[in-house]
Amino acid sequence: MPPAAATKGGHAPPDGGWGWAVVVGAFISIGFSYAFPKSLTIFFKEIQEYFTVSYSEIAWLSSVMLASMYAGGPVSSVLVNRYGSRPVVMVGGLMVSAGMVLASFGRTIMHLYLCVGVIGGFGLALNLQPALTIIGTYFQVKRPMANGIAMAGSPVILFTLAPLNQFLFDSFGWRGSFLILGAIVLNCCVAGALMRPVHTNTRPKPKTDPAEEAAAPDPGEQSSDLLAKENQDESKSPGCLAKFIDLSLFKHRGFLIYLIGNVVMFFGFFAPVVFMAAKAKHQGIDEYSAAFLLSIFALVDMFVRPATGLIGNSKWIRPRIQYFFSFAVSFNGVCHLLCPLLPGYAGLVVYAVIFGVAFGMVCALLFEVLMDLVGAHRFSSAVGLVTIIECGPVLLGPPLSGALVDIFGEYKYMYYACGVFMLVPGIFFFIMHYFNYKKLDEEKSVAADMRTCEEAVKLKMSQDGNTAHENDG
Repeated sequence: MPPAAATKGGHAPPDGGWGWAVVVGAFISIGFSYAFPKSLTIFFKEIQEYFTVSYSEIAWLSSVMLASMYAGGPVSSVLVNRYGSRPVVMVGGLMVSAGMVLASFGRTIMHLYLCVGVIGGFGLALNLQPALTIIGTYFQVKRPMANGIAMAGSPVILFTLAPLNQFLFDSFGWRGSFLILGAIVLNCCVAGALMRPVHTNTRPKPKTDPAEEAAAPDPGEQSSDLLAKENQDESKSPGCLAKFIDLSLFKHRGFLIYLIGNVVMFFGFFAPVVFMAAKAKHQGIDEYSAAFLLSIFALVDMFVRPATGLIGNSKWIRPRIQYFFSFAVSFNGVCHLLCPLLPGYAGLVVYAVIFGVAFGMVCALLFEVLMDLVGAHRFSSAVGLVTIIECGPVLLGPPLSGALVDIFGEYKYMYYACGVFMLVPGIFFFIMHYFNYKKLDEEKSVAADMRTCEEAVKLKMSQDGNTAHENDG
């Protein structure tokens, strides 16, 4: 993997200081981005009755919001590269707030699709990507831990919003609740204000020869596809778009492995969360006990994410962190395949706990491994390209899973399908990263041999010059 990003002034990430305030801001921003669409399901029943629409029509509301959040990734990347993370996050918070306020006056379900789904979803895109990007500019050695803490914002805020939304719903109805939520989400603007750029007075990087810097290995990270070569590829990208989005990433071996596996994975990633409570009700379990499964899931997820960051930051895991991510994805698949075999409510509680562990591991590592592959200096473009491509599986995954329930009349086939969609890319990641690590080690060895040869040639030339000088004397 390439070295960590330096600041524009050529200074290394400070790995602390104000960076922890930035992690707090990212915690809030990422938390709202992922938890907000899920928390709105509390209002779906009343909205469905108010507009007299089917369950599938109301379910599209969260799907459109998530898909808009992912589709807005490239635009967010362009804005971050141009203006930085702070103003982009603040504008995103204002957009989500405006979308919720406008939705509170909605008269049709299409109005909610537009205001909550499109406007709110695009605002969440402006919150998510900048928060992920700025962590890489503040952290290098402690980056997995910082990412794990920031990603824990999602279950914490979901755990908070779920009962709060139920209270608001009971007190003010869905319209009044949307107005209040429009004010609450303005906290994203506060989070954005914390994301100040890295000061140029951080500790400077030691000056080294450019050829040595490109070939030298970076502790805790896999060696790059030779950073100098990547920068040459970037400079060859034609067109105005290449100034903001690094299209040369489609030639990057690690990026393509990540992208292919994730596209398959996201077809089965969100559906088990969406249908967890519905499956419990289908088995005759009361509504409150069914809803409590989500609370158990969120509570476990809340603690697993930072713990995964700590484990990923260890000296045993960090050099080969891609294998850790492969295990987490495969673990999710096995978890879903075993779900239909667990009987009764006790079995669902066990599933919620295990799924919380597996889901939290994947979420904590999801963007860390991408940054590990492409380097923090190309992460902004990489996450933008990934999210626009992933918006398709994110949008279609839950409806396709719901179609399996409609066809077969039970949930086990949906969980089997999601298990396959997670297990197959997990195995794919294991195999492909084995060859990727092997190839990177070979490139590292070749670069070291070239450096040794260059030093030997310089030494020989120096000795020949000294001999000629002695003969002249």
